[in-house]
Amino acid sequence: MRPLKLFFLSCLIVAKAWAVNDTLKIPLYRQFFHDKINKSQLQLDLIDSKKDNFIKIAQNNEINLFITDALGRKIDLIQNWIETCNDSLNNNDRIALLNFIDNSLSKIYFSLKRKEINPSEIKSIIEIIDTAIKQPLKEAYVIKSLNNSNYKSALLINDIFFGDQTNREAEDIIYLKFCQLYPDKIITTIKNYKDEVFVDSLLHVYAKLNPSTLYSYAQSINSVEGQIIHKSKDHLVHTLAALSKLPLALYYFPFLDDILKNKNTIDIISQIIGDGEKTFDSVGYYKLLVKTEIAYYTRMTSNLKDTPIAMFGPNGLRDVIKRTAIRHFIKPINNLHEENNLDIRMKAIDSLSADELYFMLVLGENDIYTSSFKHSFNRLLVKMKQKPRFDSLFLQVNFDFFKKFIKMAASYNKLDTVLKYMPEKSAQYLMKAFVSNLDKSDNLEDAIDVADSYSSISNKTLLNRIIENILENEKKCIDNNNQKGKIIYNLLKTIFLSLDPANKINLSAIADIPSIYEIDKQALQNDSGQVIQQVFFYGDEDGKAYYPAFLNSFNSIEWKITNFPEWVSIKSIKGKVIIFANKPLDFNENLDDSAQLHLKKYLEKNNLEPSIVVHRGHSYWLQGTIDRMDENAKIVVIGSCGGYKNLNKILEISPDAHIISTKEIGAGDINKPILNYINQSLILGKKIVWKDMWETLTKQFSTDPNNTIKESWESYIPPYRNLGAIFIKAYNKKMESM
Repeated sequence: MRPLKLFFLSCLIVAKAWAVNDTLKIPLYRQFFHDKINKSQLQLDLIDSKKDNFIKIAQNNEINLFITDALGRKIDLIQNWIETCNDSLNNNDRIALLNFIDNSLSKIYFSLKRKEINPSEIKSIIEIIDTAIKQPLKEAYVIKSLNNSNYKSALLINDIFFGDQTNREAEDIIYLKFCQLYPDKIITTIKNYKDEVFVDSLLHVYAKLNPSTLYSYAQSINSVEGQIIHKSKDHLVHTLAALSKLPLALYYFPFLDDILKNKNTIDIISQIIGDGEKTFDSVGYYKLLVKTEIAYYTRMTSNLKDTPIAMFGPNGLRDVIKRTAIRHFIKPINNLHEENNLDIRMKAIDSLSADELYFMLVLGENDIYTSSFKHSFNRLLVKMKQKPRFDSLFLQVNFDFFKKFIKMAASYNKLDTVLKYMPEKSAQYLMKAFVSNLDKSDNLEDAIDVADSYSSISNKTLLNRIIENILENEKKCIDNNNQKGKIIYNLLKTIFLSLDPANKINLSAIADIPSIYEIDKQALQNDSGQVIQQVFFYGDEDGKAYYPAFLNSFNSIEWKITNFPEWVSIKSIKGKVIIFANKPLDFNENLDDSAQLHLKKYLEKNNLEPSIVVHRGHSYWLQGTIDRMDENAKIVVIGSCGGYKNLNKILEISPDAHIISTKEIGAGDINKPILNYINQSLILGKKIVWKDMWETLTKQFSTDPNNTIKESWESYIPPYRNLGAIFIKAYNKKMESM
């Protein structure tokens, strides 16, 4: 609307609103009811806390003008019509209509006040009221209006015209609008509409959205919902209901789409599933899952609207592949991590093909040990036969999870091998695709994977190519005014360039995050000037073996050790540094877990918040450390196998933590010097500068005659090179400032 038109409209509203026609003579016995309407109009005028004949409740002033006109001038016109119409309305009829208008205004007021209705809908609702009261078939007109309204407006219209009275047709219309808006709530609300003709169509919608939950309801055959499902004639719902009656039905669930389309049958699948235990063919089942995943994902990528049923969600295809891979393949080879005979250790995956090993690796990212990954990767190369090519493997799986695989390969120093086993052009395309569309995901996982991978790559040509691809994507986002993409690619560019000292980029200053290069002792101290450190030990054989060496590393000249039943405290003679470490009590009896829990309670009771957290144990214990680490932690040392991939979890607890981690196997011979360096700096009151520390320890480990410690040290990542962690910090800071 042009500004001039808005001006004239506002003048008209101010001139004509909020009063019944002055020339109209209202009988004294109905004046009271007009006064009630006027008071309701005044209440609406004051909804924005100003008495000015202007209702300012929307951001858009044009909408505010229309609301003011509708609730002022148009209501006055309705009052005038009630008084002047020459039909057969008697006094009681007119009073009833005036009361109806007053009640309508009251309901509109509370709906606006509670923000239950969009202000822009008010004009049309007043028009419906105006038209309806003049209709001989008022109810039919209201029903028609409900059909043409959105859910929120329909609720208000229904309340205005029917109130506490039950109008089944109106209720059905509103419920269908509710289901359209909230399809995930269909199954929990449908029992009140079990006899309606639309039940099957709603169940079909819900079955496509959440087949697993509908299947669960179908199992409760005596419930109202279960009975509705089993009575359904819809093909999808009927199939789910039939599945729910089968023993081991969830084993069939991932193949629901193929069963519905007759691409597979329950009889064929049952030959693999057997009884779920003794006669269950775990390898055959996993192979069928992978085959189905490839087929389904290929469908999805060729047609974005074609998402197979039971692909996602609890007990969906992805969920079941992951659980099957972990239970039947990853856990068996992890459990044999101390077995030197690889034929024995890796026997569980002998019969898996290259694509099946690929899905085991990418879906088992958070569970697979470093050695398990490396040996499985080597088996993957063998399974690709005489001339292995990873580009062919990616094509075979239709690039499903390929970014995750590249990230894992980089983390375990295998990316150069992956790229070597493909033509140069394919390698270039692959890395270009790896850094593309990072803004399309609902989360930051792909961007974090790119950041983590970059810090693991040593090939300078490849690093330069990644930078070029980042710049290309940033320009594209700038040209398209893609705000999220601009932020992601600009941060990645800045972080990557900062790794080269020649660029002289102070990442902390540019990204507006706390320093990643150093930390003062003051930042680690509590109000009493103490630095509290907590070390998590676990009661397996390794924990028990390393614990004595840990204690012996503290000499009696500088440290005092005090024994408690479940932990020790190690207090510096100078510098106010106190280290608490739980004893590695037997994990089979859960005694190490109890010791950690009791130590945590002791620290909380005595207001001793650890600002330094150290994990001493295998990667499979790390989640326990993360769950119990203090949010006050400023330094976190993850000297464990696979600790590098857990950065994100740590930062959710302590966003500003400086994290030292390793991509591969944590070594006690490295963890000990790291902690000694940190503790000595604290005793002397010195600032901890990570680059200085890394240079000192690099020189120390370079003298290793067997080169094993040096190689392990190269897998450790200092805080200023934890690029995934840095990206998360910088991105969150950027979003806070917007």
